Amino acid sequence: MIGTKKLTLIMHKPNKDLNILNELFESGKIKPVIDRSFPLRKTAEAFKYFGEGHFKGKVVIIVELNNNA
Repeated sequence: MIGTKKLTLIMHKPNKDLNILNELFESGKIKPVIDRSFPLRKTAEAFKYFGEGHFKGKVVIIVELNNNA
């Protein structure tokens, strides 16, 4: 190990409540709050915005597929 940082692996078991949340989301009873979205090329700007702490919802990075390739 180099430095003082430690890496820990956390194993996660699926939570049955996630199924309930998914059903609520799909039925439209709950909706995610998206504060801003950024294209992939502006990821650094998105992290800066997130780091400033002024967001009121999710900060989203948009990855577009290029089907013409």
